[in-house]
Amino acid sequence: MGTTLDIKIKRANKVYHTGEMLSGVVVISGKDSVQHQGLSLTVEGTVNLQLSAKSVGVFEAFYNSVKPIQVINSTIEMVKPGKFPGGKTEIPFEFPLHVKSNKVLYETYHGVFVNIQPQKGKWTPSPVDFTITPDTLQNVKERALLPKFLIRGHLNSTNCVITQPLTGELVVESSEAAIKSIELQLVRVETCGCAEGYARDATEIQNIQIADGDVCRGLSIPIYMVFPRLFTCPTLETTNFKVEFEVNIVVLLHPDHLITENFPLKLCRM
Repeated sequence: MGTTLDIKIKRANKVYHTGEMLSGVVVISGKDSVQHQGLSLTVEGTVNLQLSAKSVGVFEAFYNSVKPIQVINSTIEMVKPGKFPGGKTEIPFEFPLHVKSNKVLYETYHGVFVNIQPQKGKWTPSPVDFTITPDTLQNVKERALLPKFLIRGHLNSTNCVITQPLTGELVVESSEAAIKSIELQLVRVETCGCAEGYARDATEIQNIQIADGDVCRGLSIPIYMVFPRLFTCPTLETTNFKVEFEVNIVVLLHPDHLITENFPLKLCRM
């Protein structure tokens, strides 16, 4: 059996903020003593940007700009050259988490095209009232063929605390066509690039049906969506990448009319 090395962090909760102390022990185990040239511990934090398959070949000009961005790099010398005895040796360590100059420690997050390494933000409610009719829709080719309808509602805030639900209500005031379904679609928008161009990819990360069938006219339908922990993070915007979120209210009318109203969201963690 050879010599093994393991790093154990003291804190069970692995969430750290800038300036907090990272402490633990390095455990060296072996049957026999072993000579060594010193022991150092290095901590690195990076932001990794990836082009999607459909962007490769289109944005090769800024390929170098999407290389990993280093935000933390710390090295401490733990043991000078010498010999580790046989058995188990535990060497404690402790040091503060400091980011590199002009860098920001982002919240650890793994998306489809952006992987990043928390910062607290200020939250101000931003309620939104909306009205959806054939005349308010965008990107409609044959507006005259749409059945007449009137849908009103509101979102309590498009500035959202990520640990709290998105809430509001929706009312179908009138509709010539029968309603099949009403859904909430949460979309993550990841953008990366530089001055030469940007690659933008939108991914549906959650879809919730809030009404099924031809709902009663004038009935208040609650809007309630919990943000999925593994697929969301606070809204981020930097020089080389952005992670943003949007919610779509999707109404499907008979026979096959699809109505979508889009609302950009700003997520933060308090």
